[in-house]
Amino acid sequence: MTDYGHDLLFGTFLTPRADAVDVLIQATRKAEQVGLDLVAIQDHPYHPGFLDTLTLIGQLAARTDRIRFSGDVLNLPLRPPAVLAKTIATLDLLTGGRIELGLGAGGYWDPIEAYGGRRLTPGQSVDALSEAIDVIRALWDTSTRSMTRLDGDHYRVVGAKRGPAPAHPVSIWVGGYKPRMLRLIGTKADGWWPSLGMMPLDQIADANRVLDDAAEAAGRDPARIRRLANLGGTFQATPTQELLQGPPAQWIDQLTALAVEHGFSGFILAGDDTGQYDVIGQEVIPAVRDAVARERV
Repeated sequence: MTDYGHDLLFGTFLTPRADAVDVLIQATRKAEQVGLDLVAIQDHPYHPGFLDTLTLIGQLAARTDRIRFSGDVLNLPLRPPAVLAKTIATLDLLTGGRIELGLGAGGYWDPIEAYGGRRLTPGQSVDALSEAIDVIRALWDTSTRSMTRLDGDHYRVVGAKRGPAPAHPVSIWVGGYKPRMLRLIGTKADGWWPSLGMMPLDQIADANRVLDDAAEAAGRDPARIRRLANLGGTFQATPTQELLQGPPAQWIDQLTALAVEHGFSGFILAGDDTGQYDVIGQEVIPAVRDAVARERV
């Protein structure tokens, strides 16, 4: 069993459709109303039918009071890290500390290149992400007045002034699956954010071991690193063996197991279907919190 002891976080995953602005606003307000903690918005800047994720987050945050926001996950190759640091800090200050940074190395290289981004190999994209995290953290660190200088193979920041600092310590949650990316997460990130539809449950233990070993090698406590998961699910009357394809009681048991056996503490599971929000908020979330609390005792 692996439980890293983090508080549980529940969220919804929204598609930033340009033809559904009112739907996105209503979904976000509904998510806050039923007690979800996070609105996560996918980021594909090259998609002609999608809004810009960070601009959308600003608009949705202005219409809510409590709920937090993150890209899930932001496309780094089309977002220079120094400017991204400024944008995230700005949003965090404007929202009173309700922004987190979900970050990805990129993957759809044809449209990325069509939009002016550089095509990278998988190894280069991990290296670029590592450099970007250093740039972002350095520019957020206003505890010193020294200029920022980072000479990387992919990002070079020379003489950049630091600031502004975000309103709260923004978490950097990184999406990824391969060992090299997991080692980067263990070394530098605050969280691991896979989509479980792309990683079978029987691979989670090995992934956690790679991540934990990298954290320890870097002198970090592996328990500092939150594990979040994107999860698709549908409520059904009859229980099944499939993950989150059954009645609320099945969801409760499976989410509890993901927390206490696999180490996940963030569940991004509601999606665009707001018809499921009430059951998730009123039946599933309180029961999972109670069940995990009992297991931890």
